[in-house]
This record gives sequence, C-alpha cells and structure tokens, in this order.
Amino acid sequence: MKIDPRIDAYIVNAAPFARPILTRLRAVVHEVLPGAEETIKWGMPHFTLAGKNVAGMAAFKAHCSFVIHGDGRQGAPARGEGMGQFGKIASLDDLPPEAELRDHLASAAERITTHGSAGRPRSRATRPEITVPDDLAAALAASPAAKVTFDGFAPSHRRDYLDWIVGAKRAETRSSRIAQAIEWLAEGKKRNWKYEKC
Repeated sequence: MKIDPRIDAYIVNAAPFARPILTRLRAVVHEVLPGAEETIKWGMPHFTLAGKNVAGMAAFKAHCSFVIHGDGRQGAPARGEGMGQFGKIASLDDLPPEAELRDHLASAAERITTHGSAGRPRSRATRPEITVPDDLAAALAASPAAKVTFDGFAPSHRRDYLDWIVGAKRAETRSSRIAQAIEWLAEGKKRNWKYEKC
C-alpha cells in the first residue's frame, strides 16, 4: 500500500473525536486492500486501486463520513444523513460492523477488477430498432447520396432522423420532414447538425 503523508497530516489536524475513527477506517482499508494507494481527492483522503476510486473518508466539526464508491447508502437513518453511505459517524461505536465494511470494500475492489470502476454496472436498456418507414425508404432510394449517408450513420444518428419523422402527427408535417431529411442527408448532415459546434 502506498502511504500518502497528506493523509497522516489530515488525521493529525482533525478534531480529537475524529482521529480514532479515521485511523480505524484507514486500517480496515489497508487490511482489505493491500494494493490500494492513498491520495487526496476533493480535499479528502481517498483510496484507489488501479487509479480508480474505491473509498474516501472525511472529518467535519461533529462527525466523520466514509464513502465506498458505487455502493449506495448503507447508513442508519438514526445517525443522520451526512455524506457517505454510513451516515454521520461521531464515534467508533457508530462504525458499522467491521465484517460489513470489509465486504463492501472487497465488492468495490471486485467491481474495479471486473468492470473497470467501483460503480455498479448499469444495465444497458436497449431501445427497439425503428423500422425505416416505406415513405422514407422510397425517398432514400431516390437519393443515393442521402441513402449512403443514412446507411453509414451509427444507429443513434439514424434513430434521430427516424424519431423525428415518425413523431410527426400530420401527413403534411411528415412529408415536410422527409424532404428536409433527404436534403440534409444528401449533404452528409446529422439530424442535429446545427448544434454540433455549440
């Protein structure tokens, strides 16, 4: 474990009630994550693995906080909300059971190893593909330059055009949007090309 002397100074300069809390939290992190490195981020001691945040701690006037990245809120409401999952930690008695801390730290380290971040992986909700409507397909067939552009776009850029066109409520609006789309596509433009340089 790479020790950062700034964390030693942070603990020494903390209020007397906070020093044993910060020291204990630091020791648990060292025991569970021997390969972690210490640093200061956002003005608070943090622990990282492979350059990714695992946990952080802070001392305030009347309480401390401990954050395990990607772990969500764990703190008991009786201890107050405070920053971090475990609520306001005003004494060693307010710390969660050490086995619980160890499990949460190990889980965060595992997420870094498997997903590259301590954050919980998000399920990627896939939106169903929108079928190219017949009227747009006919217009694309009549304009080879527009078709080449449309077919070469990423699915998200094709969807921008499709959402815009199928979202028209009136037939006249839809026809107008298809004509505009063909013009922009023939010029190689994405649907929101006007905002690309904002």
